[in-house]
Amino acid sequence: MDAEELEEDVRGLYSPDTKAAYASFLRLKAESEEGDSVYRFWDDFAGMMENENSYVRTRGLLLIAANAKWDTDHKLDGVLPQYLEHILDEKPITARQCISALKSIVSARGDLVPEIRQALETADTGRYNANMRPLIEKDIAGVLKMMEGVRGNPLGKDTN
Repeated sequence: MDAEELEEDVRGLYSPDTKAAYASFLRLKAESEEGDSVYRFWDDFAGMMENENSYVRTRGLLLIAANAKWDTDHKLDGVLPQYLEHILDEKPITARQCISALKSIVSARGDLVPEIRQALETADTGRYNANMRPLIEKDIAGVLKMMEGVRGNPLGKDTN
């Protein structure tokens, strides 16, 4: 993707047309898997976390997680507390997406495991209804299990 296409897709993340917004998200996520060209929009994604629209919040959370591996500037350190608040997002689907995306963050930034573990272990899922609570608790348990044995080093680089 060229710079203009990337910018267009970042703008598209806010589209009221949910199909178009999701298509933009998928392209940006795929591009994030291939290289760091999307990382330059980090601040845009961070701003999306506080959007009143849960779909926009979710897209921002997931793109932050997808770009954590490119975060050589350690921007994640500055937004991690805000990110972790979404473990208990008002919308349970957004919370589940946030929790699941923590696996990518842990893989990229093992040094953040203590903060992430603390947030997960102290998350009070009582705000969710009886249908969603067990799912969210299972998601949390899955990330906690995944974090066992993760080395605490920046950007997930193996020190062995």
